Amino acid sequence: MDMKTFVFRVDLEREDDGRWSASVPTLPGCATWGYSKEEAMSSLREAAQAYLELLFAEGGSLPKEVEGAAEVIPAPAVAVTL
Repeated sequence: MDMKTFVFRVDLEREDDGRWSASVPTLPGCATWGYSKEEAMSSLREAAQAYLELLFAEGGSLPKEVEGAAEVIPAPAVAVTL
């Protein structure tokens, strides 16, 4: 399989308790949290990679809005290479 890099827009938000939550809106259920922005983003990168590996292993495909999309995504974003 050829290696591909996917870049996803991230929703990053500080919670009332001080933790940070991060999610990839185009990957339903792909969300994490951390005590810092960096920790939340690092965890999200791992979660997105695991999400995509499982999706492709089960014969799934990317959501239509991601497939073939070519756009500049402002930070924050997460890139995953498979």
